Amino acid sequence: MSRVEQLIADCRAALAGDEPQEHVREIVARAVCRPAELLGALGEPQRAGLHELYRSAELTIVNVVWGPMMAIPPHNHGMWAIIGVYTGREDNIFWRRIPAAVGRVEAAGARVLCAGESQSLGRSVIHSVTNPIGRLTGAIHVYGGDFFNPE
Repeated sequence: MSRVEQLIADCRAALAGDEPQEHVREIVARAVCRPAELLGALGEPQRAGLHELYRSAELTIVNVVWGPMMAIPPHNHGMWAIIGVYTGREDNIFWRRIPAAVGRVEAAGARVLCAGESQSLGRSVIHSVTNPIGRLTGAIHVYGGDFFNPE
């Protein structure tokens, strides 16, 4: 079984237990702690995009490749997510809703993820993403639901 197939199998199995988000976080952290191995299994990123590795109603695993200097505005996935960077850098800014201003948010924190690092996001977390470097960044993103067709 390849490293990517094992990652998928382990994440799928984690859904059957208690606290699947925590178990998936551990699986992704183990996968990216040796970024060169994961890079070898996935190949050097060639172009920006969302490259689906696995998808079901309960779980989506995506190889996300951010283009140089690419930025995504604040958003909420409506499901938990685990991010693990295997090459490059992904900057996340966390946002909170401003109660008195409908539809407005304000910055509430940040986390820089470099190769070998991971981050867990709860289902209500609002974040924006930037690749602040001049080359492609590769990250495994695992979602607790169908990322491409959310409820």
